[in-house]
Amino acid sequence: MSPAETAQDLMDRLAQANVMAAECPSRQVLQHMTSRWGTLVLVALTAGGVHRFSALRRRIGGVSERMLAQTLQQLEADGLVHRHAHDVVPPHVDYSLTPLGQAGAAQLVGLVAWIEGNLADILTQGSARDLAAE
Repeated sequence: MSPAETAQDLMDRLAQANVMAAECPSRQVLQHMTSRWGTLVLVALTAGGVHRFSALRRRIGGVSERMLAQTLQQLEADGLVHRHAHDVVPPHVDYSLTPLGQAGAAQLVGLVAWIEGNLADILTQGSARDLAAE
């Protein structure tokens, strides 16, 4: 098989993404987007467009500097976040959503809004279940 045929075969398999298949790369993207910090970063970036690292850290309560940096790197590698480093001293880096990231974040914003809108019921159900287990 020629390299072109191998590359085409790979492209054909990737075009048929299946998140339920263990070997599908869509699972890694799903993990990055739906991790606690991934979701919060994407939702935070939908509000206001461009953010500096420190502003994101302040906006997302409880995230460590290390976890925020790691999450931003993963989302950037997935093509969801754009990192723009300005050539100034001290260093100045901005983060924003790519068009692909905007589309994905819109889905997560809906999920977050649903959770917040139904939180009282969710907590009530959880409390009822906890009491029944006692």
